[in-house]
Amino acid sequence: MQLKNKRVLITGADGFIGSHLTEMLYDKGCQVRALSYYNSFNYWGWLENLNCLSEIEVVSGDVRDPNYCMEITKDVDIIFHLAALIAIPYSYIAPDSYIDTNIKGTANMCRAAQKNNCGRIIITSTSEVYGTALYVPIDEKHIKQAQSPYSASKIGGDAIAMSFYNSFDLPLTIARPFNTYGPRQSARAIIPTIITQILNGTKEIKLGDLRPTRDLNYVRDIAKGFILLAEHEEAIGKELNICTNSEISMLDVFEKIKQIIGEDVKLISEKERIRPEKSEVFRLWGENSSIRTITGYKPDYSIDKGLNETINWFKDSANLGKYKSGIYNL
Repeated sequence: MQLKNKRVLITGADGFIGSHLTEMLYDKGCQVRALSYYNSFNYWGWLENLNCLSEIEVVSGDVRDPNYCMEITKDVDIIFHLAALIAIPYSYIAPDSYIDTNIKGTANMCRAAQKNNCGRIIITSTSEVYGTALYVPIDEKHIKQAQSPYSASKIGGDAIAMSFYNSFDLPLTIARPFNTYGPRQSARAIIPTIITQILNGTKEIKLGDLRPTRDLNYVRDIAKGFILLAEHEEAIGKELNICTNSEISMLDVFEKIKQIIGEDVKLISEKERIRPEKSEVFRLWGENSSIRTITGYKPDYSIDKGLNETINWFKDSANLGKYKSGIYNL
């Protein structure tokens, strides 16, 4: 499917990955409708920073409302459903909100896509559904393990989505990005946490457990994967990893960032930043042969290139000033 001139809806467009995807779809010539989470300030999150803002349609609302979902999906060719609650620590204290947004919200979007005869819907999953790897690299056949309320809600959302494919032939694909980083990422994530503390002059960097490994992906590579999945009909009805087929420990990430910035800082382990033992996902290393076979996907960014791009973005005082590095963000 060629995306040029297609009418696309992006839920969660005001967020980290969603804002980058919005830019890239606009650049491909799509007619973009971007959903921002409703607030009384009429604030559109990271969409506010896009050069193409005046050229896209921004709507404000909430995927938890089925009637609203039915309205915004009218006359839409392709839906990229990214709206979700994603912070794992916050899911420990507010699990109901994750069920409402990640499971019910996904069901609402699938029902709306079905009723309005949308041509494609891409559902956003997460590598957290796999839990700690039982084998590596992790392919799509790996079992799902609910090691946090967040991952449980995403497992539920994926299952609801796939039920619409099996029951109603809804033309959907479940895109499963592994850990994503880059400009505009939430302060709750480890890479922005490290960078913002160092750039703000902190000499003792507060972090959690740095033993876990992750398959780290630069945000534009993830957005590229979403677009390729939408372009290839062979992806319909499938759950597909978007990843690099590699892993790196969080300690090694810390050392790389410290070296790139060139500051001699000390690492401090803070108890409140450590997940409960059975909830920590200790190893994520994704296998990407399925998406490569179907779409020809290949990441454009190495970890060093991606970290340099990210650090340079944070060095802009206007960007760094949006982050409160002295506060632990759930």
